[in-house]
Amino acid sequence: MTNSFGTGPSREVIRCLEAAGYEAVFVGGAVRDYVLGKPATDMDIATSAQPDEVKVVFSNTVDLGTEHGTVLVLMQREPIEVTTYRTEGTYTDHRRPDEVQFVKSLREDLLRRDFTMNALAMTKEGELIDLFGGKQDIAHQIIKAVGNPANRFKEDALRMFRAVRFASVLGFAIEEDTYKAIAENAQQIRYISIERLKAEMDKLFNGIDPEKAFRYIQDSGLGIHLPLFPIKAARLISTVPYESAVEGWACFMVAGNFSPTDVMKAYKLSKHEQMVITAVNEAYEKRRFQPFSIGDYYTYDLQVLFTAEKLFQAYHADKEKISNTEIMHRKQSLPIQSVKDLKVDGKVLISWTGLKGGPWTGKWIGLIEHAVLHGRCDNDSNTIKEWFLHEFNREK
Repeated sequence: MTNSFGTGPSREVIRCLEAAGYEAVFVGGAVRDYVLGKPATDMDIATSAQPDEVKVVFSNTVDLGTEHGTVLVLMQREPIEVTTYRTEGTYTDHRRPDEVQFVKSLREDLLRRDFTMNALAMTKEGELIDLFGGKQDIAHQIIKAVGNPANRFKEDALRMFRAVRFASVLGFAIEEDTYKAIAENAQQIRYISIERLKAEMDKLFNGIDPEKAFRYIQDSGLGIHLPLFPIKAARLISTVPYESAVEGWACFMVAGNFSPTDVMKAYKLSKHEQMVITAVNEAYEKRRFQPFSIGDYYTYDLQVLFTAEKLFQAYHADKEKISNTEIMHRKQSLPIQSVKDLKVDGKVLISWTGLKGGPWTGKWIGLIEHAVLHGRCDNDSNTIKEWFLHEFNREK
């Protein structure tokens, strides 16, 4: 390792803590990602200094939970989280420690972390501190709990799902004893809030190997204790990989034969996610029985159409398929992409008829939109006028 790790401000934070007589090192996911050869972000620092001592060293700080040892240091306009070395007490809620105890030993601090690859630390000079074989486990692409895996999962049940999520995000395998502990403690996942499970699922859907994660969820028994599970892994696997988390949720919905409302309520999806999976459900139900119509290409955005077609191809292998390129071409070839593209509006219709405005203008704009979209009238002001006046007068 070289001393290029970390930003200038984060390295300055460590320098200041060391100058004040304390230990300080980089820890967590940023170190893991650096060892993986990925860009390292979210520079977290662990230190032997207690929160009040950190605030003495730095003039610009924000309390993020000093009872748990974390102070936000603002250095050169960059926020840096600094957390005191600590051990943790019992976890009666299987998620958060009832109490933490500040310690002076980095080893004790790293012992409380979930996986060996996340228990790495690094000095500002770039020296890797690897007390539990994390570097070797990364090289072997192994997700291995620090210490006794059953204890780690009883402390924080979310760690079981994090192991599964890392299997998807990194493509790593879960180490045998760690996997066995997940299977033996799977029921404890029920203690975890839906919001946290949903956040992990989002990352899982965005991973490089969600198939591996789905198999772990099914085979370990985790799925029995998750909302809307168990779901057959094979049904989900036929739709991997995913362009986005929301596509993952849409595929999850169809794979499990759930309604959009089922998924929305079970995992507290955002309004945007609700809109997308509802649109995918509608488009997929139409696609099951016939090719996309002109109206479908007009109504749904490209990603909805892509996902609906992906689902159709996954579950109707014997039917005629259409490529994303062709879907894009057909949508882009429409004479208009939205009603805003029409060369007329309600004010123009009023001027043509001499009538007062009212609901009738909305009705006729809709009829014009339909006529232009289906090629019965060109999107040209004069042509639309001729078509409109003919149809309008015919209705009188």
